[in-house]
Amino acid sequence: MSATTPARRGRTAKNDGPRASLKQLLPYLTEHKGVLSVVIVLSIVGAVASLVQPLLVGQVIVSVQAGDTLGSLVWVLVTLVIVAAIISGVQHYLLQRTGTGIVLSARRRLVSRMLRLPIREYDTRRTGDLVSRVGSDTTLLYAVMTQGLVDAVGGVLIFIGAIIAMLILDPVLLGLTVLVIGASIAVVGALSGRIRRASQEQQEKVGDLAASVERALSAIRTIRAAGATERENATIDGNARNAWVKGIKVANVSAFVVPIANVALQVSLLTVLGVGGFRVAAGETSIAELVMFVFFLFMLISPLGLAFGAITSVSQALGALGRIQEIIDLPSESEEDAAAVALAPIDSDDAIAFDHVHFSYPESAHKTEADKVLAEELGEGAVTHDRTVLHDVSFSVPRGQRIALVGPSGAGKSTILSLIERFYDPTGGAVRMGGRDIRSLDRAELRSRIGYVEQDAPVLAGSIRDNLTLGAPDATDAACTEVLASVNLTSVLKRDPAGLDAQVGEDGVMLSGGERQRLAIARALLAAPPILLLDESTSSLDGLNEQLLREAIDAVARDRTLIVIAHRLSTVVDSDRIVVLERGRVVGEGTHSELVASTPLYRDLAKHQLLV
Repeated sequence: MSATTPARRGRTAKNDGPRASLKQLLPYLTEHKGVLSVVIVLSIVGAVASLVQPLLVGQVIVSVQAGDTLGSLVWVLVTLVIVAAIISGVQHYLLQRTGTGIVLSARRRLVSRMLRLPIREYDTRRTGDLVSRVGSDTTLLYAVMTQGLVDAVGGVLIFIGAIIAMLILDPVLLGLTVLVIGASIAVVGALSGRIRRASQEQQEKVGDLAASVERALSAIRTIRAAGATERENATIDGNARNAWVKGIKVANVSAFVVPIANVALQVSLLTVLGVGGFRVAAGETSIAELVMFVFFLFMLISPLGLAFGAITSVSQALGALGRIQEIIDLPSESEEDAAAVALAPIDSDDAIAFDHVHFSYPESAHKTEADKVLAEELGEGAVTHDRTVLHDVSFSVPRGQRIALVGPSGAGKSTILSLIERFYDPTGGAVRMGGRDIRSLDRAELRSRIGYVEQDAPVLAGSIRDNLTLGAPDATDAACTEVLASVNLTSVLKRDPAGLDAQVGEDGVMLSGGERQRLAIARALLAAPPILLLDESTSSLDGLNEQLLREAIDAVARDRTLIVIAHRLSTVVDSDRIVVLERGRVVGEGTHSELVASTPLYRDLAKHQLLV
């Protein structure tokens, strides 16, 4: 499987995002088919109650003209009005409830898929944009129920019933009415496509805005230190204005819909009253029939307004649904594994082996110019595209041994650990565990055998306990306390009465850099997997804590395999073997003394650190 899968799918040159269809909306509706069936039944009953009312009004007029007593007609009419009102209220509640359920369903599907996407997708997408899809995009689906398709079912029945009644009452007046309404429907139909495109563009810009805000807030300290606050503010302000401009475009297009419905009603009403008045005067129809026709006309226009509103809301929802489905349609890691071809194992006692591995990172398609400029200003390097990181890398890690990876920055050391974790798959060659190509292993099973401490030692918002038990949810308090003591973090427990339940803040901001690093290591040690991957695990520690941590790792490393990345060679000189990397290639392999004698790069590194 290649790591260079395109970042965006379903995109066209003409449109900045995928377009959803009504067919893709149906699964969200069918999940609530029970409630929707009730709503439809109520819609039918309500439609019948509404259609009977003009007939009763006509009968009342005839009775008054004939001097007959009204009898129970008035009470029946009042009862129908009350019944229609009650049905409308119950419908409104059920639709609101179902709309909220659809939003929940969409969010659950979207979040479930997001958390299972291949790591490369996070590299080519902005976090804020993904968050925006969960928040604002899913919210637009709510309108489908409250102002959209199902709410228009009763309106369609009333529309059809009104047409039939008007045809029976006066075909001439109906013909004139249909001409006016047909023209308005044609115009609204033409506008619906523009509304969908404009709404989709607006949601894209809202995603850009959310991404820029998330980017700035996540690096606020770095931005302040670099004096880049005003520039970041200008970037976010520009994104906010872009979203506003697209919102205005949606408003401009949508603004035509309601006036069209009003004009259709007014022109139809004036036509009916004018022509109908002449027909009453000529004796071609009666006053009662004209009044009934006018009632049915209002009933005809009311669902038409609902239909126009449904077109607007559904068009906006389909624009948002396109962005939601873009993520849901991406294959998850498990789906990619299921599609993988079974690979035959080879005879090997090695815990891990790299067999002529090549690897290139995918292009980061979503990097903005502001991202690039800020990265360069803050010394993070320019953004490169499709860069090859590893070239024909081969080495093995025997079971129970400690192997160190050393080399200058950018040599590919962290990438090697990412390949072992299957965050990515090689673009050439194979990574093996116990002789089996890890692409033939289930990722969950693979990762259950590996403990991984990343270079930046991430700490999740929550409590100390939450962070420790991330990989060992059944760990006892005693085990948590013991592992914290092994990495010299007992003082963190003592300084807060909450102990293990003490909060660490967003990204562990309430802990020092060294404490965050030790907490991340404690998390890996608590799970006690057979293989440990440590990426610069002691870079933020002072001498005392580094020694204590090394002792803790030595204790837990017995009968386990360790792969350690370190810039400080003093922490790895006693490793069973050291692999030296430079520009993605293995340039040396052996013990500390062997490498000092055989590998110039390692000898230079050792000299600079006063180890030779």
